[in-house]
Amino acid sequence: MAIIYARKQLRKKELLSILNPTVAEWFSRFAEPTPPQSVAIPLIQDGKNVLIASPTGSGKTLAAFLSIISKLVDLSEQEALEDKVYCIYVSPLRALSNDIRKNLLSPLEEIDSIAEKNGKKKPSVRVGMRTGDTTQSERSRMLARPPHILITTPESLAIILTAPRFREKIRDAKWVILDEIHEICSSKRGVHLSLSLERLENFCSSKPARIGLSATIHPLEEVARFLVGFEGGDERECYIVDARFVKPTELTVSSPASDMLGTPSELLSDMMYKRIANEIRKHKTVLVFTNTRSGAERVAYKLSRLKVVDLDRLAAHHSSLSRELRLEVEDRLKRGEMRVVVTSTSLELGIDIGSIDLVVQIGSPKSISRCLQRVGRSGHALNRVSKGLLIALERDDLIEDCVIANQALKGKLDRVYIPRNCLDVLAQHVVGMALEKKWRVEDAFELVRRSYCFSNLKLESFISVLRYLSGMYGVLENYRVYGKIWYDEREQTFGRRGALLRVIYSTNVGTIPDEVAVKVYDERNRLVGMIEEEFLERLAKGDVFTLGGRVYRFRYSRGFRAYVSSAEHEKPTVPSWFSEMLPLSFDLGEAIGRFRQEIFYLLRKGRKKEALKMLLEEYRMEKKAAIAVLGYMDAERRFLESIKIFDAPDNKNIIVENYFDELGRQNIIFNCVFGRRTHDALSRGYADAISSMTGKQVLVTVLDSCFSVTLPEGTEVNPEDITVLVDYSNLRDRLLRSVKRTEMVRRRFRHCSTRALMVLRNYKGHEIGVTRQQLNSQILMGVCEKFEDFPVLKETYREVMEDLMDVSSAESVLKDIQLGVRRFVYTKRLDIPSPFTHELLVSGYTDIVLMEDRRELLNSLYKTVMKRLRNEGR
Repeated sequence: MAIIYARKQLRKKELLSILNPTVAEWFSRFAEPTPPQSVAIPLIQDGKNVLIASPTGSGKTLAAFLSIISKLVDLSEQEALEDKVYCIYVSPLRALSNDIRKNLLSPLEEIDSIAEKNGKKKPSVRVGMRTGDTTQSERSRMLARPPHILITTPESLAIILTAPRFREKIRDAKWVILDEIHEICSSKRGVHLSLSLERLENFCSSKPARIGLSATIHPLEEVARFLVGFEGGDERECYIVDARFVKPTELTVSSPASDMLGTPSELLSDMMYKRIANEIRKHKTVLVFTNTRSGAERVAYKLSRLKVVDLDRLAAHHSSLSRELRLEVEDRLKRGEMRVVVTSTSLELGIDIGSIDLVVQIGSPKSISRCLQRVGRSGHALNRVSKGLLIALERDDLIEDCVIANQALKGKLDRVYIPRNCLDVLAQHVVGMALEKKWRVEDAFELVRRSYCFSNLKLESFISVLRYLSGMYGVLENYRVYGKIWYDEREQTFGRRGALLRVIYSTNVGTIPDEVAVKVYDERNRLVGMIEEEFLERLAKGDVFTLGGRVYRFRYSRGFRAYVSSAEHEKPTVPSWFSEMLPLSFDLGEAIGRFRQEIFYLLRKGRKKEALKMLLEEYRMEKKAAIAVLGYMDAERRFLESIKIFDAPDNKNIIVENYFDELGRQNIIFNCVFGRRTHDALSRGYADAISSMTGKQVLVTVLDSCFSVTLPEGTEVNPEDITVLVDYSNLRDRLLRSVKRTEMVRRRFRHCSTRALMVLRNYKGHEIGVTRQQLNSQILMGVCEKFEDFPVLKETYREVMEDLMDVSSAESVLKDIQLGVRRFVYTKRLDIPSPFTHELLVSGYTDIVLMEDRRELLNSLYKTVMKRLRNEGR
């Protein structure tokens, strides 16, 4: 068996006996080793591939480095420590790289002192850092005297592999450490890194051991395969050290009021801030997470007005702030000088921020793993409890929070998503490989398929990338897209082409796209505001959204200009915060479906007290929060029973609501919880079916908890006819047809074409602006659409459907429907939708009305439902 769970633990005395005596003396100052240390250190000592999964503060970084330092000190004592890199540490964050460097230098200096005290020569193990910030003079010094431990980033590692002189310094590397693997494996940066690891292994004189460090993630076997890859089609050996749940965790789910709609918004907000202020007074250091950058700023401002702590001991921390400000907050937090820091996602990762007593999460964290990652920042030592307070101001968030708490404390986690067969990343690496040497196609293809992310890549896809890169689509030269490699189809070999290729590669390497703000112009060509590019890509022609308190209909875009027309009396269809919000995971959505079914059953049987007791004890809810959830659930149950539906909308029974709004438009609402990525794929499939049937364009509105398809006024379809038209076998074709018409594909084509070195971000030392990149890519996209299966365009469609959306989960839902595992339950024609879908109807109003007015809209809908139920004796 290639993937092995390691469980043998060594006691401190046994660990000390296998380490270099000087290193053992340094390590002896600590108490008993932590679980990840007691299991992982001997395995790393034996040169095994190891994945260590454990929470923050459990000593996994020391577990990774201790054996390596011990081996390097052994070499030093044997006068065999050479001027070359033995260990490569790769981190997704430069800030984390700086942190690791500092944390390594201190013990290495102490080990030098111990050696000197014992009359031995100082080992003088060197640590160096090579990132995009490293100056040319520092690189020259590093070339003359390389570090024994090299700290770098995924992008810099790719450049090192093609650097003619410095790559020789890593040829004898014995270990590669991948930190924060849970963060990087779910993106194209992870795909990029997986290929760099295979190229490194192919280049090195011996196979370096791979060590992965991860926080809470699932399933570990898949992450282990990502870490170690394949050899000859078989997965390489990897030992998993599973210490994810060794640390006690305490979660509490809270709501400021038991009536979340009836309580005025301002009062609800005040009650929340008073609760947070009380927690701040009771704890030394509090970390507050919000789900958006704007939310972090707003919460920090509100807390500062309460004057609960001195203003210089409270700060916001998010990615829009300058690097200097972020570093200052991190350093002061580490030194114990901060009482409160409010953040969005920027402090989730393992930067050492010292001791945190409590984590407060405002709104749902949207996934179980993310919740544990955030709450795990508190109680920095293994013997301290990680304390998390989850506060919700919306009813759906409250349900998500309680299910997250229940699942987390049961040890159940969401599945990680790892992108596969990304042809743009492959193209970039093929260029890097061509810079190394002349390749036989067979050998290069075999190397690529050793990466987990490309283990099932088809040869024809690989060949299509070679053809594109070698300039076989000759017409592209008319648009200044030239061949980067030569490719001999008869001999099946390829290699580098062009004197500038190395410069082009090194200045355009990486997977993170440039983003800019988009200017919005009305029908009179007046500038009315700015939107994020990520928001623009969600817009389809006819979509209605708010900007600056006014409502606009999207018409089209040119480069980084969006053109709109006034739509003052229409309801917005796209929430303005859509681009910032984290999507609900599919697994959490399924758990919420099971929760709905459980609560509905108890309410239907009249066992409300039992349901309340269960929420308080098993779902970690405070009483006000539990009452709010039961009220929400009971309203939905009574509404459905009033229209003769006795099934819970629990994902097994997908309630399809046939709602006609006050404008007479038909809204087909799918009342289910699969998460926004899955709903995005399903909704566009149904939209394509309706458009094909009626010849009319329809609008889709998507939330994590439901989605809808809205038909133009005067157009009506039978929902049962539509659901029959979309199934497991045709969803991808329908979705592809639907997304081809979207702004999303045009934007994503730019991202993919820059990764594939088709559109350059930098040429001969000159930065090419994002506006120019977008214009170039739009022209090229029109050309590439004429080619069959052009790899960059093919990758764009794959990225949209699989990475941005979740077509695989959507297909599995439809397959279950065909098999009878799930089913649609159709309502009659409705003039009021069910309570669970009210949030969908007002979701677009965030910017056009005040929060209390938006809440009043929800309250008005809710009161209408309750009045009708009372009139019917329910």
